[in-house]
Amino acid sequence: MDEKKKKISFVINPISGTQSKEQIMKCIDEKLDKAKYVQEVVYTDHAGHAVEIAAQKAKEGVHAVVAIGGDGTINEIARSLVHTRTSLGIIPCGSGNGLARHLQIPMEPKKAIDVINEGLIDIIDYGKINDVPFFCTCGVGFDAFVSLQFSKAGRRGPLTYLEKTLLESLKYRPETYELEMDGSTLRYKAFLIACGNASQYGNNAYIAPQATLTDGLLDVTILEPFTVLDVPALSFQLFNKTIDQNSRIKTFRCQTLCIHRSKPGVVHFDGDPMMAGENIDVEIIKKGLQVIVPHNATKDTSNVLQRAQDYINGLKQINEAFVEDIAHTNKKILHKGKEQIKKLTKG
Repeated sequence: MDEKKKKISFVINPISGTQSKEQIMKCIDEKLDKAKYVQEVVYTDHAGHAVEIAAQKAKEGVHAVVAIGGDGTINEIARSLVHTRTSLGIIPCGSGNGLARHLQIPMEPKKAIDVINEGLIDIIDYGKINDVPFFCTCGVGFDAFVSLQFSKAGRRGPLTYLEKTLLESLKYRPETYELEMDGSTLRYKAFLIACGNASQYGNNAYIAPQATLTDGLLDVTILEPFTVLDVPALSFQLFNKTIDQNSRIKTFRCQTLCIHRSKPGVVHFDGDPMMAGENIDVEIIKKGLQVIVPHNATKDTSNVLQRAQDYINGLKQINEAFVEDIAHTNKKILHKGKEQIKKLTKG
């Protein structure tokens, strides 16, 4: 191998997302800068395999390990790269792509490969929930419960997630939590508590819209109990980066957070469910991961007004269906919601 060339390992999760991995590999062969990089490709064949692969590649001192998959694959790879000299690269092709979207890595494989060719590296924070690393978000409550249902669904993608969310939200009951952070203790009855290192769950759903990956802080979002009449505003604000302005939302920043609840249950990290006890510890680790990022990342303002208007029109229809008769019109709600989510998640 030419000593001047850097080695990149592409790790592919063959079952993530819906994009053709063969087509992505063709793009890599065509677009990767062969003057700068030597490539190898490794396929995962079981859950947790990417953790092992990335750890070995970091030990070998490769320049970068590129995740070709979703947030779960990225999490497995990134946790083995923290505090090493090996960088994380991302070609997003998962269901949500939360970290890639926050970093403004293009969803189109060819453009994501261009980012890798540019080779700009940033160092970002990461979090831990009960010592398990996360890079986007973690939390307890409804979003963790939905992640558990989603993991059992068999089908992947934003429409499946929306379906689970709408169905389960009709029967989910908020819990009471005690929160300890940076010397203060508070009690909340909450629908969910989300801790953001990055700003979004994925699919442009911004649960912590002010979060950044380099400030050394967790952005905590608490959604208090709400009525069905609050759903349209909450849903719109979630996708419009303004959910922190809703009266049902409480937000704060901290470096560490202890969550106490009355019984064990599910939590989530980067969208994956995990069972945990009554006490949950969350912390942020400063500047722990090298990531390949775009040179000139800019806010995506294209068609924002049109997308927002399309979405709010759909939400008005959803709200009418809720108020009329939630149980009887559930199928209509799902159909209308799917149409709106298709529009929002394009790109």
